[in-house]
Amino acid sequence: MNDTPAPALDLAALVDDLFRLLRLKTTPIAMQLFEREEDMVAVPRIRRPKGTIHTTDQIVGQAARLGFTVGITMADLVGQQCGAVLGLAPQDATFQAGKNFAGVWFATEADAAAHQRAMTCVPHGRWQAMAVSPLAAGRLPDPAIALVYANPAQMILLINGLQWAGYRKLEWGAVGESACADSWGRALATGEPSLALPCFPERRYGGVPDDELLLALKPAQLAQAVEGLKRLSANGLRYPIPPYGVQNDVRAGMAASYG
Repeated sequence: MNDTPAPALDLAALVDDLFRLLRLKTTPIAMQLFEREEDMVAVPRIRRPKGTIHTTDQIVGQAARLGFTVGITMADLVGQQCGAVLGLAPQDATFQAGKNFAGVWFATEADAAAHQRAMTCVPHGRWQAMAVSPLAAGRLPDPAIALVYANPAQMILLINGLQWAGYRKLEWGAVGESACADSWGRALATGEPSLALPCFPERRYGGVPDDELLLALKPAQLAQAVEGLKRLSANGLRYPIPPYGVQNDVRAGMAASYG
C-alpha cells in the first residue's frame, strides 16, 4: 500500500485554467467547515459580519461576486433553514415541518414537510463555523468543496471534462426552493459533484445572474474536470461553442466532432 499523500493542488493554476478554457465571468470559490469557531477566525484576512444578519446565499455571494473571504457561525445567519444545510443548525422537528413554507412556496403543510425531507443537509453536531473565499487566493488551502458558477454551455463542457476519464453517469435532483441543498449541501454531505439550478433566494440575495448554474465539487474532482477540458479543447471541443447553422449540411461538422 502506498501511504504517500497526494500532492497539494495548485488552486491558483486550476482557476487560471478554468478562466482560460471556459471564460468564466464569476470567481470560483472555496468552502470549508470548521469544528471550532476560533479556527475559522484564524483564516488569513477573514471578514466577519458586524452586527448584520445574512443568508448563506449572501455570504457565498460576497466571495463569488466581491472576492471577499468571509466566515460565519449560526449566529450570523437569518434562520434555521440556512444553518441546517451546512450542519450548523439541527434538522429537528421544527425544521422537518417547514410550516413557514406552507401557503407561500407549497400548497399545504404536507407539501412543505415533504420538501424539507427532500433536502440534502450536512449532519448536525460536528461543525461550528463555515468560511468561503476565492479559490485562487489560497486562504482556505484545503477546502472541502469548490463552487463554480457558469452558464449552461460552460457547465456542460465542465461536466464533459469531468467525464473524460473514468466515465460515469452523473445524476442530480432539484429540491426547488432551498436549492443550496442541491449544491453545497449535497456536495458537503456526500462528496459527490452536485449541480443545481440556483433558486429564488440565491438570485435575490446571493446575486446569482439569470444565466448561471452552480456546480459544487471537491477540488480534486475539479482538477479532474479541468484536465478533461484540456483534452476536449485539443480535440476542438471548446468554449464558446460556435453555432453551425440550422439549415447547413451537417456532415462536415459532424465528421470533425464524431468521426
